[in-house]
Amino acid sequence: MSSTIELVPALSGVVGNTVVDVEAETGRDTFLREDTATDVPWVVLVWNDPVNLMSYVSYVFQSYFGYPESKANTLMLQVHQEGKSVVATGTREKAERDTQAMHSFGLWATFQKANQA
Repeated sequence: MSSTIELVPALSGVVGNTVVDVEAETGRDTFLREDTATDVPWVVLVWNDPVNLMSYVSYVFQSYFGYPESKANTLMLQVHQEGKSVVATGTREKAERDTQAMHSFGLWATFQKANQA
């Protein structure tokens, strides 16, 4: 897990893991805030394959994800023409479920962090 640490001006009523440091020269309170990269979303990628018809792939996107026909067709064409498409985003658990669902429909799918796509 990556994290960033940043010194920011202290605000009254801040709750959480903070370390208060009074800077003698400026007389301002500062605290250390640590932001973790746990909020990076995950994406589900569907890959082009030589087996499934484009109409079937579009049907899967409509029936499983609930996409309107126009969006399902756009994603399907991206899979067909570019070799892959991001079809869903969310938590790791959701990405795992969606990927498994795509496998159950016979589609090639993987998931990864969004910042790696």
